[in-house]
Amino acid sequence: MFDFAPLTGAVHAAVTQLSTLLAPLGGAAAAVVAVTMLVRLLVHPLTRAAVRGERARAALAPRLVALRQEHGDDRVALAQAYTELHREAGVSPLAGLLPMLLQAPVFLLLYHLFVSPEVAGRPNTLLDSTLAGVPLSAHLFSPAGGAGSHLLVFGALVAVLAAVAWGTSRRAVRLAAMQEQPPTGLLAALPRVLPYFILISAAVLPLAALLYLATSTAWTLAENTLLRRGLPVRPQAAVAEPGPAPA
Repeated sequence: MFDFAPLTGAVHAAVTQLSTLLAPLGGAAAAVVAVTMLVRLLVHPLTRAAVRGERARAALAPRLVALRQEHGDDRVALAQAYTELHREAGVSPLAGLLPMLLQAPVFLLLYHLFVSPEVAGRPNTLLDSTLAGVPLSAHLFSPAGGAGSHLLVFGALVAVLAAVAWGTSRRAVRLAAMQEQPPTGLLAALPRVLPYFILISAAVLPLAALLYLATSTAWTLAENTLLRRGLPVRPQAAVAEPGPAPA
């Protein structure tokens, strides 16, 4: 099996060095934010490619409607036609997943660094790091340090996650409503509710991992605003110009 100890040890050393450099700005907490932003910056080209893919898929919408009408209930033929159409247009339906998949290993490594008593056989010094007096290894329901600062720090991060979840939910609902056949029932409720599931992380993750999520989701909101120009707007139906008045 692959031995992750050398990789974890190298990441621990890098985060420790970065924490020392950023000591005036917050030490390890600032290092977590910096690593998060660096990762998001590195995957930004993939995010831009995913946005281009979204626009390309939107341009294919009329042809997709024609394919549904052509193949009717033949789901196998319809799926094959969809695949061929996306291949011809150079669009990958999975392109939007790549940025998330590439971030997952970094998140898991950072999580490991702030929950493990030892790293590469040595005491984990990062567990002594704090944010406003709250250890980065602390959890919401296991207060460490002052109760007031504990609630303040976790409350601020939960507020950031809630704000981003609200914006993501609003956008998902708009996108669903713009479909030719908007979902109904449970499928209509899911886009509205799913973004808020990230708030569960506040109850189970250490502060360092929660800081990573808050930074990353805030970055996502900024990217959506800049690359996708805010919320989508349903195209308005063309209004016919009035004809000449009858004589």
